[in-house]
Amino acid sequence: MKPSRLMLLTAVALLAPMAPAVSAEAAPGPRPQLTIPDPGFENGGTGWTFTSGAGVGTGNRHGGERFLYLDAGAGKSAELTVVAPRDGSYDFSAWIGSAGTGGTYTVRRNGETVETITLPQHPGYARYTISGVTLRTGDRLGIAFGSGTAWVNADDLMISPAAPADPKVTSSDPEIAEMFAWAQKKANSWVQLPGTTGPVNVDENQTGGTGTASYEPTYWAGYANRSAYYSRDMTHQLAGAHLIGLDAENETMLRSYAQSATAEHKYFPVWSLNFDARTYLSIDYKSPDNFVREVPATFELVEKAAQAYLWTGDRRYVDDPVLWDFYRHATEQFIDLHNSAKDNGKVKVAEGTGNGIFQGAASYNEQDGDGLAEAGDGIASEYQAYLAMAVLARGKGDTKLAKTYDKKAADLKTYFNDEWSGTGTGADMVRAYTLSGTPVTGWGKENSVFMPMKQIIDPGPRNDAYLDYIEQQELGPEGSPNIESTTYLPDMFFKNNRNDTAWQWMQKIYGERETQHVNSSQGPDGDYPEVSFTLVSQTVQGLMGITPDAPDHKVTTQSRLPSGMKWLQAADVPIGTATVTVRHDGATKTTLTNNSRETSYRWEARFPGVHKRIEVDGVPQRVRTKKVDGVTYTYATPTVRAGRTAVVQVTG
Repeated sequence: MKPSRLMLLTAVALLAPMAPAVSAEAAPGPRPQLTIPDPGFENGGTGWTFTSGAGVGTGNRHGGERFLYLDAGAGKSAELTVVAPRDGSYDFSAWIGSAGTGGTYTVRRNGETVETITLPQHPGYARYTISGVTLRTGDRLGIAFGSGTAWVNADDLMISPAAPADPKVTSSDPEIAEMFAWAQKKANSWVQLPGTTGPVNVDENQTGGTGTASYEPTYWAGYANRSAYYSRDMTHQLAGAHLIGLDAENETMLRSYAQSATAEHKYFPVWSLNFDARTYLSIDYKSPDNFVREVPATFELVEKAAQAYLWTGDRRYVDDPVLWDFYRHATEQFIDLHNSAKDNGKVKVAEGTGNGIFQGAASYNEQDGDGLAEAGDGIASEYQAYLAMAVLARGKGDTKLAKTYDKKAADLKTYFNDEWSGTGTGADMVRAYTLSGTPVTGWGKENSVFMPMKQIIDPGPRNDAYLDYIEQQELGPEGSPNIESTTYLPDMFFKNNRNDTAWQWMQKIYGERETQHVNSSQGPDGDYPEVSFTLVSQTVQGLMGITPDAPDHKVTTQSRLPSGMKWLQAADVPIGTATVTVRHDGATKTTLTNNSRETSYRWEARFPGVHKRIEVDGVPQRVRTKKVDGVTYTYATPTVRAGRTAVVQVTG
């Protein structure tokens, strides 16, 4: 459930980034942490030095009750100095509002300026980050705010570790390189760290929370006025998180949801957890029978666990009994327990209660109201969960179980297209059923968008017509009500090879990053975490078409460059324990460099259409074609050894 008011949680002091593991003999106790004392100024600005015309006030706070202020005019400043207790590289973020121009936000190291951001006129709070600040043990870190032509307010400072992974995007089109760099920096600014002591159960009504706990490796996924991450947001952010190196965070967060999906909860995972990855956020959880839950999230968590496994090759995703039990329960008992309102014959479709989100909603579209038993986003996500379960079962070595889930997925897709979705096209396609079994057509936001995005609709004219219909609705007055819902659209269009349209939506989302969010306290749209994380993944998975299979040392590529983009390169994309660099020149030439020191990759280079000639490193190969999701591709499968580069090109 999304909050109605948006404020950053206060008084969170963050741990320094993790260093390589050391022996118990070398480090017998907890490692020291870099912290900002009083980051939300709730204790009056402990450790800060203020000039006249500067101090801590109440009123125009971002979170909590207090904030730092600088009056208008030259010479006002506030500065904090702390000593780094260990080596590390950090990002420093602050929420800042300025009624005029000329104010400054500065980070210094041993008295030398690392970076200064000159603040624009933006009276509402927005989040500013200075990234990649390297400190040695004993270095003096300085954080300072300077006055401008009008007042400057600051609040809710935060330290994050510098991004563990650092892919780089370059292109003939400077906009995509700028977009990716912005998104990568912004996404990493939301990362929490293990060992942080911070509040729990913070929300818009309990701004101080109900206590404190030690935080686990997590990142913000949802609005910043709550001390928690949300399943819907987190699953959509997972791929982008991996690409900047947040694999520990992804595994921790997925496992916390798996642990929450108990028999007492009828195998629903909870909707939100505090950053301790253990306690349920109190505003969303009242009791085992009264907590926010929505059907698609259960299945998306399974789907995204498989995606994390393919990106990383991490055996925990198939060997951890907590995760494995969750996958099995989600795709078996969960469906059995929530499948009573509508008869679906030989297949089973998980249902909501129709009685609101605290009793179990069928759809992510909470505006659809009560009364829905089954929805398009629920059944489409169930389909992808079956496919994911087949991937995970193969990773576990259980081929028989994998085939069982392949058949479940195929049967559900056939049923969806032959019966569940009706016979209409466009606005007449069924996208939900009520508790009484009445089909629902027309525009359903998420329960419409997810059907082609999860590729449960058979490819062909019907799917094409529905994509046209969705775009018409999204461009009209009934389109997605907020930027976070809009972030699904590039994914949907890329999945269906509508590259120009997907890129246009990426441009629209990026272009609105300074637009005020519909919830005023959130700040600009770009300060909603889902925006930055998804732009990262949409560049690599969408435009670059990079699909990993780290466990089997395979990678697939497909250029989805839009019209006018001559070339695009993504360097140092993490797959497994190594990285690859991929460059597309138009839609007919792809170059892959294997940056590993040890591992070879089997590379499937795909090109849409049937081509007369295909070459690998200039040597003609036998032309091979295959059909995937209704699209015919010409492809080659060279093995790229560690440290080597291969080029595949088609002509004709």
